[in-house]
Amino acid sequence: MVDVLKTNNTSLGNWMSKHFSFARKGKILPPASLKFQLTLGITIFSVLSLGGVTTWTSLRMQKLLVDSHKYKIQDMAKKFSHEVTVYSEMMSRDAAIKKVIQKPEFQEHLVWIRDNNGDIITQSIGFQKEIDPQTHGLLLEYTNMPLKPKVALISDRYWVACGGPFWVSNQRLGKLYLVTDITREYTIFLSIVYSLIPVTIFATVLLVVISALYIRKSLEPLQKMSQLTETISADDLSDYRLKLEQAPSEVSMLANTCNKMLDRLSESWEQQRQFVSNVSHELRTPLTIVQGYLQSTLRRGNNLTPPQREGLEVAANEAERTIRLLQDLLELARADHGNLHFQIESFEVNSLLSEVREMAQQFSQGRVRLEAIQGNIQVKADRNRLKQVLLNLIDNAIKYSEPEQPITLKVKAKNQKVYLSVCDKGQGIPLQHQSRIFERFYRVDEARTRAGGTGLGLSIVKTLVEGMGGRVTLLSKPGEGSIFTVILPAS
Repeated sequence: MVDVLKTNNTSLGNWMSKHFSFARKGKILPPASLKFQLTLGITIFSVLSLGGVTTWTSLRMQKLLVDSHKYKIQDMAKKFSHEVTVYSEMMSRDAAIKKVIQKPEFQEHLVWIRDNNGDIITQSIGFQKEIDPQTHGLLLEYTNMPLKPKVALISDRYWVACGGPFWVSNQRLGKLYLVTDITREYTIFLSIVYSLIPVTIFATVLLVVISALYIRKSLEPLQKMSQLTETISADDLSDYRLKLEQAPSEVSMLANTCNKMLDRLSESWEQQRQFVSNVSHELRTPLTIVQGYLQSTLRRGNNLTPPQREGLEVAANEAERTIRLLQDLLELARADHGNLHFQIESFEVNSLLSEVREMAQQFSQGRVRLEAIQGNIQVKADRNRLKQVLLNLIDNAIKYSEPEQPITLKVKAKNQKVYLSVCDKGQGIPLQHQSRIFERFYRVDEARTRAGGTGLGLSIVKTLVEGMGGRVTLLSKPGEGSIFTVILPAS
C-alpha cells in the first residue's frame, strides 16, 4: 500500500509540474500574490476538512466496533448473573458458577470472577486452552483495575475487555470480567482505515490541483490587465484600452474604471503637450528679437563699459540658450502630434560624417576625430535629421568630457545594419541612470545642469532615430567614458 501511494504521489507531482506555470522553469509564486494565497487557503482547508472527516470516520467506526462488543458483553454479564442466581436455588453457589461458566456461549470468551478482596474465584477454561500462558497472565493483569470498554493489543492480538459488579440474589460477590478476542474484526477495521488514508491524500491533492487550475483561470483576466497596462506609455494613452472578454463582472468593472482613468490621463497629457507647444511657439519669436537687439548692441556699442558689455553678453547667451530649449520643445511637440516628417533616402554615410566632423570642429576646438572608414557605406535615413542626431551626440560628449579628451566618430556595416558611434572618454554614466538617460529633462546629477544641458538633447536623438526606423544604444562605464551608437537600416 505504501509503494502504491508513493507511485501515485510521484505521478501527481509530475502532472502538477507539467500543468502549473508557476512550477515550470523555476518560477515560484511570491507569497504576497493572490494566486498563492488562494491556493494555500484551499490547501489548508482541504487538508483540515478531509483529514477531519477521515479521522472522525475512523474514530466513529472504532467506537461502533467497541460498543457492539460492549453491549454484547454487558448482556452476557447480566445473563451470567441471572443464570447463576437460578442455579443457586438448586445447588450450591460455587457449583452454580462452575456450571454456568462451562456453557458453550461462555466458552467463546475469557471470564473471570474476582471476590471483593481481588482474588479470583473462578475462570473459564475452554478458551484459555487456545492462548499461551504469557497472554493469559497479561489479560489477568489487564483486569486488575476498574475497566471501561476499550481495545487492547496483547501478544499481536486485539482484545476488548469489560468489567462490572457481580450480583447473585441481590448480593454483591465481587467483579465479573469478560474479555473477547476481536482480532478478526479489528484487522478489518484497520484495513479500512489504512485504505482511507491514501484515498484522503489523493482526494486532497486532486481537490487542490483542480482548485489551483480554477483559480489560475479565474485570475487570467487580471493577468491580462497587468500585461496590457505594462505596455502603455505616455505617448500611447489615447490608443490603448482594456478589453476583456468573458471576464467576471468585478474584473470588467475594474477594466472600465481603468479605461476611464486612461481617458482622463490622455486628456491631461494632451493638454500639457499642447500647452508646451503653444508656449514654445509664442516665446520663440520675442526671444529671437531680443537676442537680435542684444547682439546688434554688442556689435555697435563701442562706448560700452566692460561691465555693461559683460552683462549684455550674458543676456545674449542666455537668450540663445532659451531659444535652443524652445526649439527642442517644439521638435518634441511636433513628434508627439505626428507632425515630424522625414525624408527617407539612401545616401553615402562617408560624406555625411566628414561634413559633421567639419561642423563640429567649430565648437569643439578640433577635438572631433573620424576613424578610417572601410569602403563606401550606404545608409537609409533622413540626411538632415541624421546630421542633427550626430551633432547632438557630439555636443553632449563635449559637455561631459575633459577639454583635452578627443571625441571619436566610428561607422561600420553589419547584417544589413549601419552602426554610427560617438565615443568619448568623459565621466561616464552610472548603470542605475542609463535606462533613463533618454527621458525628457532627465539629468544624472547637477554637474549636467552646470554644463549647460537642458535634458532634451538625448530625448530628441531617440525620437529622431526611432522616426527613421532605427534605435540608439548606450554603453558607458563611470570614469571611462560613453559610447552612443545609432543603428539604422543599410541601403
